[in-house]
Amino acid sequence: MNKRLILLADDEPHITHVVGSKLKGAGYDVAVAGDGEEALAVAQDRLPDLIVTDLQMPYMSGMEFAQALMEREDTRRIPVIMLTARGYVLDAQGASITNIRAVLSKPFSARDVLARVKSMLGSDVGRSAA
Repeated sequence: MNKRLILLADDEPHITHVVGSKLKGAGYDVAVAGDGEEALAVAQDRLPDLIVTDLQMPYMSGMEFAQALMEREDTRRIPVIMLTARGYVLDAQGASITNIRAVLSKPFSARDVLARVKSMLGSDVGRSAA
């Protein structure tokens, strides 16, 4: 069985390292991008099953990235988890123009992100069929 691919987009390498390690340990494949523009290119190229992105990134914010995903037929259905240092609340308008399904405020634990990923994709994702 192919592993599910998670795209991590954050300009803080320690966050992508810690969260990426937790996701890989749970059986997911992980792609990493350091800014919104790179994340968009990776998303278009690899079509991940889910995206975890920071709100504040250089070149293209997480919100701009999520909006750009919605503009493309091949990426518009990819669920997005937004990470934010602010007390960001996704309003109805933001939800309607993006595919952001959850917002996690920093500080968060890698375990929190993994639990949210599993709840969105299913807990058996990444395990081979018996």
